[in-house]
Amino acid sequence: MTSRAPVKWGFLGAGFVASRGLAPAVHDSTGAVLQVVAARESTRAQLLEPVRAVDSYAAVCEADDVDVVYLSLPNGDHALWVIAALEAGKHVLCEKPLGLDAAQVVEMTAAAARSGTMLVEASWNRWHPRTRRVEVLLNSVDGPCDVRAWFTFRGVPADNYRLDPRRGGGALLDVGCYAIAAALMALGEDATVSVAEQRTGPTGVDLTTSATLISSRGRAEITASFERSESQGWTVAAPSLNLELPHPAFTPWREASTLRVVEGGVERVETFDTCDAYGLMVEAISARAVGEDAWVLPLTTSHAVAHAIDGVRRAAGAS
Repeated sequence: MTSRAPVKWGFLGAGFVASRGLAPAVHDSTGAVLQVVAARESTRAQLLEPVRAVDSYAAVCEADDVDVVYLSLPNGDHALWVIAALEAGKHVLCEKPLGLDAAQVVEMTAAAARSGTMLVEASWNRWHPRTRRVEVLLNSVDGPCDVRAWFTFRGVPADNYRLDPRRGGGALLDVGCYAIAAALMALGEDATVSVAEQRTGPTGVDLTTSATLISSRGRAEITASFERSESQGWTVAAPSLNLELPHPAFTPWREASTLRVVEGGVERVETFDTCDAYGLMVEAISARAVGEDAWVLPLTTSHAVAHAIDGVRRAAGAS
């Protein structure tokens, strides 16, 4: 239990992730309070049970009683409102992908530096104990890695922003960032894209993207899709270590999960109890907001993922 005053959160957006993931995490936190939520209709914001609900994003950014702003807006709106919140002196937690490209991430990083505030990408699975364990195991890898990472599903509604190129839609930005982040974790953040292919749908966004990344530490094949059966997987094969994260490899939410490890020729299955990685993320951001020590995803990692996404687009011949 913490004895400090609770960190006051303000939300921009009241959609699925905000209502099902972040709002419950803030409510359950011992050191945070959901002070205000902004949505286009304040009645939708009120459903998240904040202290107050508003219909103005700017009002949240400018509020004197908000310490941390969380953004769960369509991808195309991230840069605008992240910078607005940072310039208003707020710490910011922004849904992935942080930016549409590496240039936006650089711009947002500079805004955070100018304001002296914290900016973190809400890649919530990175706080999950299984993902943290994989990071530790990968640090011991000796020799080249062969990585496979994929995140696919079908059934995006026709009116959803994920199919709108003007709002940052497409499989690469939506679920591809999970697979790319997994590849970079194994290969190093200096990995480059050698080949890529995208299948574009009628609205102009990529429905399926596949790519190969390479570095001195090995190679990775990644796939992201809105038109294939639901599946998430992540495997790493190296001379001294094999890892397999079964479905769901990236989004085990409030459910137990496993990690298959073959190390030195000996196989074992590590198990991870049910946990709420959204809650772990909220606790960490709240702690850092008041100067306490807690791990958060570095902006260098967010930039590396954005840079790799740019590389996929170039290799695929996308504009």
